Amino acid sequence: MDMHTPDRNGLPDEPPIRRVFRDVVADRLTGPRPPQAAMLFQSSVDPLWTNDSFFLGDFYNEILHQDTCRPGTADGVPLPAALAVDDRVPPQQRFEAIVLLFRTATVADRRLADCWPDSPRHADPESEDGAREAVRACTPDLLARWPAECPAVRLALAGLAVVFPTARTLPALTPRLRGFVEQHPQGTDIGDYVRFVLVLAAANDDQTRASVESLTDAYWQGTSPGAPAPGRALHLLSQMLDRIETALARSRPGG
Repeated sequence: MDMHTPDRNGLPDEPPIRRVFRDVVADRLTGPRPPQAAMLFQSSVDPLWTNDSFFLGDFYNEILHQDTCRPGTADGVPLPAALAVDDRVPPQQRFEAIVLLFRTATVADRRLADCWPDSPRHADPESEDGAREAVRACTPDLLARWPAECPAVRLALAGLAVVFPTARTLPALTPRLRGFVEQHPQGTDIGDYVRFVLVLAAANDDQTRASVESLTDAYWQGTSPGAPAPGRALHLLSQMLDRIETALARSRPGG
């Protein structure tokens, strides 16, 4: 073991979730680790990491920096992908890892819709394309976890499924989300989200536009009607995931 690397017992003042993440990454990723993994293995602990939330904010931002892709973003994708499929990681953080992958894969579309008709600032098409393909490569393994996952994580997986649709995964969403539709009526955060996912799974542009307008009028930040429909839909879907993520965080003990 490198003398500068914390062992499995960790450091006495590190946030507990950092130790969990380090164990998972050490076990699941072979070969050279992504540069962003240094936050898990460095021997010092940032004094600002006084709890899990502060550490997680810095760690996620190291992978997707302020919702923009950089040349190293694709390299960091294996980190949340590994965390999302390991039961040692609590459900809240598995959900967050998948949402981070969703956001990484949809940066270009979402930011274009947000800025339309202007061009997004700080855009990096090459890095965005590379990050999207990195997420695409790990998505089948993530979706394979559906039967074993808790309801909250399944919601995040549903969003990722419509980002990378296949002839097998799209039809599967209707039966997989039926329980959510039955339990959560329209007009609730989860109810609206799952119904919108099913609209996107139907791949009907007219229906997608109508749903975007209807839901945006209700309570979401809008995008220009002239913006491309896929970007508008993903922009809205990201906001919905934000709302669900906040609700999950508040439902945790001490949240």
